[in-house]
Amino acid sequence: MTEITEDLLKKVIVKRKSDSYKGKYGRILLIGGSENYGGAIIMSTEGAVNAGAGLVATATHPMNLTALHARLPEAMFLDWHDAQLADLIKKMDVIVCGPGLGMSDLAKQIMVILRRCCSEKQTVVLDASALDLISEDKTLLPANAGHLVLTPHQMEWQRLSQIRIPFQTDSANIAALNQLIPDSNAMLVLKSNHTHVYDGTGQIFVNPIGNPGMATGGMGDTLAGIIGGFVAQFGPSTETVLAAVYMHSLAGDLLYQDHYVVRPTEIAKVLPKLMKKYSELS
Repeated sequence: MTEITEDLLKKVIVKRKSDSYKGKYGRILLIGGSENYGGAIIMSTEGAVNAGAGLVATATHPMNLTALHARLPEAMFLDWHDAQLADLIKKMDVIVCGPGLGMSDLAKQIMVILRRCCSEKQTVVLDASALDLISEDKTLLPANAGHLVLTPHQMEWQRLSQIRIPFQTDSANIAALNQLIPDSNAMLVLKSNHTHVYDGTGQIFVNPIGNPGMATGGMGDTLAGIIGGFVAQFGPSTETVLAAVYMHSLAGDLLYQDHYVVRPTEIAKVLPKLMKKYSELS
């Protein structure tokens, strides 16, 4: 088992060149946010935007449009009922699916569209409801994506893997991941007080930081967006995902110094300043 360290941030987060433009930092689509859970996809989108993704689009229920654009005018909106969803998926480098998606028939249809339209050139980050839908129907897994990143908390992983939380050992988790996705293109980010990350080759990484103030609704949604934003601009590697996980907790620890509760939206807010710091050290 390898501990994730701060040095990884210096390696992954590099200075931007003077001839930069938005197209150089990745195109990302986030899908989620049903009538009752619009906040989840908005927080995820905020994580992606503040983590530096170049072009960000959010496919969500139309009732979330006003809130999304009030908070994040940088993000493009698409009504997730729109037939253009399939075409938009095909154009993206990264798709984050699941925050606030829900378990409706429409949510299942969206998963079918994602499975059909994603390709080996893309990274798909699966979180929350997307994982619960797959636990009910494994054929919804978008296995043809070039890279898959699963970001369950322990109960979601229990439903997906059928491993009860007390028995979620490293060896059991690796075996379940390999059974679910036999190819080595998948990573499992198993969220807990010290998140464990498993790659498709059997390597295990542990995040040594984080704090109890981060036990707040929306924290995982924000992490999924940050992972997507990092992958969009820094590339789909194990190091990129690990850096995103560490950065999320580092921002949380910084806020926890002065706050009893750490809000996910505040984590997103401090990302640009932290990333600037580490880019200067790269």
